[in-house]
Amino acid sequence: MDLSVFSMMAHAGLVVKLVMLTLLFFSVVSWWIIIAKYFLFSRSRKASEEFLADFWESKTLNNAYESAKAAPLSPEAAVFVSGFNELRKISAARSAGQPQPAEKQETLQTKLAVMDNLKRAVRKAQLIEIERLERSLAFLATTGSATPFIGLFGTVWGILVSFQEIGARGSASLAVVAPGISEALVATAAGLAVAIPAVVLYNFYANKVADVQSDIENFSFDFLNLIERDMLTRK
Repeated sequence: MDLSVFSMMAHAGLVVKLVMLTLLFFSVVSWWIIIAKYFLFSRSRKASEEFLADFWESKTLNNAYESAKAAPLSPEAAVFVSGFNELRKISAARSAGQPQPAEKQETLQTKLAVMDNLKRAVRKAQLIEIERLERSLAFLATTGSATPFIGLFGTVWGILVSFQEIGARGSASLAVVAPGISEALVATAAGLAVAIPAVVLYNFYANKVADVQSDIENFSFDFLNLIERDMLTRK
């Protein structure tokens, strides 16, 4: 009997074949996510480097805004755009309101209220960007934790079928037992083959997300400090 992996899969029972198809589905989707995340993080990093270089060279926030709009994949650019849009909304709302006496304009309380609104907008943008980067990573975690047990289920079922065949034939020789058990064990091997890269690369991308989150928070602090310093020093 041909004991190659593909031959054993072809001769396996229906349940084991269904298990193998399930593992194949998890494997294909996992590798699609892994490849997609590779390109996403690569492009995001490149876009962020270009935006940050332009941001620190910009003379005005309007110039930085144009640079941010040209880098939609950069998390820092998205945070800046959200904060800048919030500043424009606040400015428009204040311009549309009734004019106040000069001595009451731009009080410390007003400036702090503006900063609170800006911080909330920036924080919301941070969460949106982290959620975008983390999207689909949960599937890798599920794959890493579930597929070994799915493969084990296929193995247990295959061994049960093998023992039934032993009982039907009335023989427990190695020639009778080996093919069925080998076919069953392929399911466990397949489950581990799917789970190992999923676990390793999930941890890799989770660390990537943590690094990006740290970079976003650092940029947000710098951006908010610039705005707050400008508002507090404004007469």
